[in-house]
Amino acid sequence: MTAAPDGLPPLAALETARLDWQSDASGEAAPHSAAFDDVYFSRHDGRAETGHVFLAGNRLPERFAAWQETRPFVVGETGFGTGLNMLCAWACFDAHAPADARLHLVSTEKFPLAREDLARALSAWPDLAPRAAALVAQWPEPVAGVHRLWLDERVTLDLHFGDAAERLALLDGRVDAWFLDGFAPAKNPEMWRPELFEAMAARSRPGATFATFTCAGVVKRGLAAAGFAWRKVPGYGRKREMLAGEIATPPGDERRARTPWFTPPAARPPRQVAVIGAGIAGASAAAALARRGVAVTLIDRFDRASLGETHLQGALYVKLAVDTNPQSRTYLAGLLHSRRWLERLEPEQALWRPSGVLQLALSEKEQARQVRFLANHPLPESVVRGLDVEAAGAAAGVEVPGPALDYPCAAWVRPLALCARLAATPGVTLRLGEVTALEGGTDGWHLTLTDGERLEADQVVVAGASEAGRFAQTAALPLQPVRGQVSQLHLPEGAPALGRVVCAGGYVPPAADGVLNFGATFAPGETDPTEHAADHAANLAELERGLPAFVAALRDAGADLTPERLTGRVGVRAASPDKSPYAGPVPDAEGWRGDYAALAKDATRVPEVPGRHHQGLWISAAHGSRGLASAPLCAELLASRICDEPLPLEQPLADHLHPGRRIIRELIRGKSGRP
Repeated sequence: MTAAPDGLPPLAALETARLDWQSDASGEAAPHSAAFDDVYFSRHDGRAETGHVFLAGNRLPERFAAWQETRPFVVGETGFGTGLNMLCAWACFDAHAPADARLHLVSTEKFPLAREDLARALSAWPDLAPRAAALVAQWPEPVAGVHRLWLDERVTLDLHFGDAAERLALLDGRVDAWFLDGFAPAKNPEMWRPELFEAMAARSRPGATFATFTCAGVVKRGLAAAGFAWRKVPGYGRKREMLAGEIATPPGDERRARTPWFTPPAARPPRQVAVIGAGIAGASAAAALARRGVAVTLIDRFDRASLGETHLQGALYVKLAVDTNPQSRTYLAGLLHSRRWLERLEPEQALWRPSGVLQLALSEKEQARQVRFLANHPLPESVVRGLDVEAAGAAAGVEVPGPALDYPCAAWVRPLALCARLAATPGVTLRLGEVTALEGGTDGWHLTLTDGERLEADQVVVAGASEAGRFAQTAALPLQPVRGQVSQLHLPEGAPALGRVVCAGGYVPPAADGVLNFGATFAPGETDPTEHAADHAANLAELERGLPAFVAALRDAGADLTPERLTGRVGVRAASPDKSPYAGPVPDAEGWRGDYAALAKDATRVPEVPGRHHQGLWISAAHGSRGLASAPLCAELLASRICDEPLPLEQPLADHLHPGRRIIRELIRGKSGRP
């Protein structure tokens, strides 16, 4: 794969590790890399070697025991392999860290193991079985990017699939201790290159330590050149010596010289956070913060638990561009993230179903687009695959009029019930009301409600969909309301059943509780909350255009398809001009226009001024019709930034979501950007 100018690779599958299993000194079969002719570990002493080299080499038992920070302790690793090092770090943390401490693991891997090989490799350590099971259950598809796994309530693992040096160069976060691992330098020289050590240094906190099994000259020279002090210490077993050390003063983030406006505000440990809006964006943000021990007040005009399910279903799916761009990368990451998130949140699947999604190609133009997409993006078939008309019909369970892209990992969700579940997360207090004003001060934020009551919070997340821009601090962020109406049909006995969510001009999931949802209309700029029979008629016409055989079968079964007899639900979403969400700190718009005014005359004249933001004010909005794919990932992005953790997205993608991006774009185009 060739990296794009932003350093991100195309959307494509990674090559998985090619293993053979060779007997080690104990006579047991251990995993061996066929590509690098090297072992992952010895079944006889691999666990003890990890403890000596990486845990003791970084002084982790005593550092864990003394950890008092509200942020997590961060361990970085340059070669995940079988995950033995990370599972041992987790076990060490559980044994020594205070009960309220948290651990964040970050590891890179260019050739991830297949799930079956991973499970077999880790079966060598029965005492690690519960931890290995948590890892294997969430093991991601071999797609380049960041994959966040929740190993337990205190431990998070970010797997960065791809070349170690390239992945660390894209990491937005800082590390306390490094496991410099991987196949030996003589076996895998491509990894142990100067760029790796430079990226490690730039992503280190002051005083960050490292340990590695090797004493190779190329490693010592690379570490020293990057600013690490190293020393030889006793190695393990037959390895007489190894290296350990630290970096006192890491270099600055050179990436921000090109985009200083995206410099994040200084982290402040959150105590009480108010989240405005209890839809999917706000509820997932509240739950993400509460899982980190933050007290959250979730404010909304409606109690979604009292609205009733109304049989509403939403589709978790994406439509990716033919040519790789930041938006497609973000939405693919969001799709994969939401699927893991749902499986962990609600394994019983009462709130969602892993149905998969078919994206029909009903025109020659769309068929050609899908063919080009598959040629440009050879992703795993477990993520997306092309189906001809017969295979698409078999997947849908009904005859379809054209071929399709099939997303097996997509799903449908009960959005109201999901939001109610998230609002009930321990640590979240739901407060009914409407916020009419936000006032910031040195002591935090004051929120005024319609009844005159005032609430206080040290930080605030605005997540009010189309109403997110109604505060003075967020008014500069362009948001367009989009009205949509979903139609609902109560099915008669013997009605046909769909096997997938089917999308074309609209969408229709498999029926739930005897009710078929389909739609939705798309009316930019409209906010009328009432149902219209004309919109039900439009939804019926779109359903018949995409699935004529299905609609005919519904009629044959006795379904009443009269628009006036249908029920439904109206929602008003919000969209940004570039159709990507806003997720990040709220910029001081007037400050940006003054600080970066020179861009209007010469876009190459970048002032060395960090971006000014409204301290402690954040936003997650403009998720449009793809909120189930974007909002949970954006919630993790915000919670990670607020709590001073590594981000679950590469830095260029976090920048792509930054709410201030439109201000910079308008300045460069010579527009004022004022509302």
